[in-house]
Order: sequence, then C-alpha cells, then structure tokens
Amino acid sequence: MTHEEIKRHRVESVLKELLPEAFSTLNDERINSLTVTDVKCSKGRSNAKVYLDKSFLNAKEQGEALRQLRKVGAHLQNHCKQSEGWFKAPIFTFEFDEQLEEVSRIEDLFKQIAGRNSKKEASEIKDSTDES
Repeated sequence: MTHEEIKRHRVESVLKELLPEAFSTLNDERINSLTVTDVKCSKGRSNAKVYLDKSFLNAKEQGEALRQLRKVGAHLQNHCKQSEGWFKAPIFTFEFDEQLEEVSRIEDLFKQIAGRNSKKEASEIKDSTDES
C-alpha cells in the first residue's frame, strides 16, 4: 500500500466519523438520523462518495434527503475543515447504500440452498436405511 493510499484511507475513516456529527448540527430530522455506511474518496481526495443507510426511509424520503444533502454540502465541508483543521475538504456526493440489500439477498439464497441440501441428505439417508 502506497503512502497516498494510506492517506486516502485515513481521510475516509475520519469522514465516516465526522459526517454523522455534521448531520446532527442540522435542523432537518431526515438528515439527523442518517447513518453513514461507507466513504470512498477519489485518488486526489478532492471528491468523496458517501454511502448512507436507507433502511428507515421510503423512496420519497430518500429523494428528499438527497436533495437536502446537496443543498447543505458546503456546510458539511466547512464542518469537516474546521473540525480537522484541513485547508480543504472533499466535495461530497451522497448515495444510498444498495450493498446491504445485496448481502441480505445473498444470505437468503444461501439459506435456501442449505435447506434444499439438508432435505436431499435426509431423503438419501432414509433411502439407504430402507434398502438395508
């Protein structure tokens, strides 16, 4: 891992902690309760993609929250700069994290496969005991 990658990962982890703190300074209930699941910075650390948990919001509320986050982006940048003493903070792009749903769906598929395999094994055991 290069020195630049280490710096980028450090900034990402700091932003994961700072952004929820910055959200709490806002008067919007939809934004205050948002959870940051991940932050990915560009190579130059000038842009950051912020992934948010959407489990408590419906589609309409998600759209409203994203719209509001775009409006307060400069405030969030200033909060991060002041908190860390940075000269500049990345420009934030917000998205809702689809990965949590993907993981849940894959886990359900594994459970289905395990259930089918256990039924198959049970029927094979029964067949082998019937033959003896």
